[in-house]
Parts: sequence; C-alpha cells; structure tokens
Amino acid sequence: MSTVMDGLDAYLETLRLLTVELGPQHSFHASLRGLLRILASRHAFLRPHLVIYDPETCTLRLCVAEAASQSRNVVYEPGMGITGQVFTKGRPVIVEQISENPVFQNRFFQRTPEEMRELAFVSVPIMGMGLEPADGQEVLGVLSLDLPRTERRMLESVCRFLEVVAGLIGNQVSYMQREMARQSQHQPEAGSLSGQPAGVVAVSKSMRQVLAQVAQAGASRSPVLLKGEPGTGKELLAELVHTGSTRCHMPLLRLNCAVLDPEMAEAELFGVQKDAMPQVAQTRKGILERASMGSVFLNGVELLPPAIQEKLVQAVCSQEIVRVGGSRNVPVDVRLLCATQENNPVAHGLSRELHQLLSQQTISVPPLRERREDIVPLAEFFMQKAAEEQDKVIRRISHPAVELLMHYAWTGNARELKGCMERAVSVCQEDTIRASHLPPSLQLKGDGDADMLCFTDAVERFEQELLVDALQRARGNMLEASRLLSTSYRIINYKVKKLGIDPKRFSVR
Repeated sequence: MSTVMDGLDAYLETLRLLTVELGPQHSFHASLRGLLRILASRHAFLRPHLVIYDPETCTLRLCVAEAASQSRNVVYEPGMGITGQVFTKGRPVIVEQISENPVFQNRFFQRTPEEMRELAFVSVPIMGMGLEPADGQEVLGVLSLDLPRTERRMLESVCRFLEVVAGLIGNQVSYMQREMARQSQHQPEAGSLSGQPAGVVAVSKSMRQVLAQVAQAGASRSPVLLKGEPGTGKELLAELVHTGSTRCHMPLLRLNCAVLDPEMAEAELFGVQKDAMPQVAQTRKGILERASMGSVFLNGVELLPPAIQEKLVQAVCSQEIVRVGGSRNVPVDVRLLCATQENNPVAHGLSRELHQLLSQQTISVPPLRERREDIVPLAEFFMQKAAEEQDKVIRRISHPAVELLMHYAWTGNARELKGCMERAVSVCQEDTIRASHLPPSLQLKGDGDADMLCFTDAVERFEQELLVDALQRARGNMLEASRLLSTSYRIINYKVKKLGIDPKRFSVR
C-alpha cells in the first residue's frame, strides 16, 4: 500500500510542478519544453515529445522534444505508425516492447535495435479546441514517451498519468496549431512559434519557406549560416532561430565582423588574459565565453582572418577556448549563428572547414525584388510602426504610391523600404501616404532612368493620384468622386479620359 501511495505522491507532485511550469510567467513554447524536462527528470521517462497536427500540410510534425531528434524533418501522415493511429483514433496506445510491434516506425529518434528490445512506448492523444471553435473538442496532437519495459499494470498507470498531462496542455497545443494556421494563411507572421521579434513579413511563398527553415533550425542545436543580400533581415532571422531554441533564455550576442579590427579579432572572440596585451590590465572574456549556454551571431563571418576561422572551428567542436595570452582551456557551450552576403562565401574568404561546419543548416534569404508580394505588407508594417513612433495617425498608402513601391528595384531590400516609409511618415501631414511623400529616388520615369520627372509630368501624376484615390473611396462613382474633390463631374470625366483611368475597376473593393 505504501508503494502505491509513494507512486501516487510522485505523480501528484509532478502535476503540481507542471501546473507551475504552465503558468503565465512563461511563453507557451517554453512551457511545453519545461514540461517535457520535468517528465524526463522526475520519472524514468525517455524521449518525451509532442507531435502536432499541421492543418496546412495535413501531416503530424515533431514540434517539441526533450531529447534531440535525428529526424526533425520527418512527418507522419494521420494513421501512419503508432503516433498516426493515436491521432486518428483519439485513443491511447501502449506498446509493451517496441521491437515486437510491427506498426512502430522508429522515425523520429532512430533508436538502436538494443534500445527497442529494452523499451516500452506510451502514446496519448492531446485534445483541445480546433481551428473552428464551433467544432468543439478535437485531437490536436500526440504526447508520447519511451520507458524501460515493465509489467502491464505499471504501463497502464503511466498511460493514465499522461492522459492527465495531455489534458493540462491542450490550450498550449491549440495555440501552437493556430500559429501554424496563421502562417499558412499568408498573414505577415514571424517565423518562430514563441517570443519572436516583430518585423518579419511572410506573405510570399519563398519567405514562408525561409521561416519554416528558421523554425526547424531553432529546434536543433547545429550551427546555422544565413545567406542573403544586405538589408534582407538576416540578423532578425538569427534572433528568431535563437528565440525558438532551448537557449532562448540565455544571451544572444552579436558581432559585426566587417567593422572588426583584424588585430583585435582574436581577443574579441576568445578573450584576453591579464597583461597579455598593452592596456589590458585585467582579464577580459571574449564573446564566445560571455555567450556560453547561449548563442553568438557573427555577421560577415567570411571577413574573419583565416587563422581566427580555424580557431573558431576548433572552439565550436571542442567546446573549449584559450584566451589570448592564456594557457588554460576554458569550457564554453555556445551555438554559432553566422551570416554572409556572399552567394559563394568560400570564394570570398570563408575557410572550407568553417563553411563545412556552418553548412549543416544553410538558410538563403531571397531579396525583396524576388518576393514582391511582401512589399506592400512590409511597407504597411513599417508605416504603422513609424507612425506610432512619431505619434501620428496614418491609415493607408494610396494606390499611386503603392504602384511606385511595387515598381522600384529595392536594391537595399527591406532595410531600404523601412527607411523609405519612415521618411514618408515624417513628411506626411494627413492620414494617407501619397506618391509625393515618397523619396525622390522613387519618382523616376522608369527603372534605370536617372532623369527626374519634369514639372508637367509631376503635376499630372499628382492629379492622377488624387483622382484614383477619390474613385477608390467612391467605389468608381464619378459623381461622388467629383464631390469628394470639390469639382464638377465634367472635369472628372475629362481627366478620367485623359489619364486613361477605368472607373469600373474601383466599383468593387
């Protein structure tokens, strides 16, 4: 009787700790990771993990795991394997010996044959509110774990306990699934499931694919190389990788290698021992040591001196560094996130050894001109942010201004667009950003033509903007447009014909 009570007390204490972990002080993703850590540390549970149904791809994905998975990209179809069957049927499954179950597929963690002979497996459904609240409760995912083989009665006890845990986390899993759905609906979302910085717009398919890669990179522990032109948001994406990782509560330190003095590069990265260099009166830690247990972002990593790149590879692989002027190995546990603007960084100075280390996970960020679907949503985002900072109320961007934005090359990518909208907001004195508020560089006759518009063309463009804006507000009604512009119907009709505007295209919004 006392043994049973001891086991019950252990389960009750675990449930108490889980309730604290799931409290409002933690983000939902961090809470789920903490929950799995508690399950693994307090009981003989191995590899506790959450698999969640992705409504966009109609597949089951491994989203949170206490142990590192060797197959993060693996997905299950509903009904496939034990996990798929639990999801489809909505009932728990107990596997008393993994190696004896022909349905068990062993795809997420690639257990050894010896492990599969010695382990049991318990999997329970996670119920919660689906994407449509009117549909009521539905299966959102699956909570599973391994444990050493034991008698059936004990496995059933573990299964009942996991069902209670699954009930506790239904809301968190429901929120995670809604995040997946929002990303699939082309809304401008950041690409991490938790604590993501604002400012990443993913309307285009290519950028949504980048954010999916970022989410996968966040869940792993490998180094990451971000490739893309200046201004594409590589640093922001690196921050998303960090905040989506198990290191999210530890520091992310940044170093711009382009402005780093080559003679000081070693000291900046690895630190310097007291009196090892002139004007160094006390020992200084380098960025790798200061970021231990966290992440380091190196922008322009190919610009580091070759000897420093070699030492960096050794430090990451051995998880040890030696300060300049020092002789003692200092342990460091740091994840390397790097960025380059070069399509072929090896040809521009990146060593093959460091490139091989970083290329375990390479994320290529497309330039803005190749994802034009993102231009207007990004412009609206930057507009609203700038308006808030400047204490202005600006509601929209006019149609002619949008056309200018869409036809511009944006060689400076999102960074240039951000500066453009900040400038437009600063000069705007109404609730609409117009073409005249945009920088002169956007007011050119055409792509590659450096000649500015002549006075007559500029006046005509301004007239066209006002007329199009009025027709949009009047839904194509020229009489109503004439009232909005305080002019006659005859003049509006003349201008419409002269400028080649079709009012009918504004009749339905």
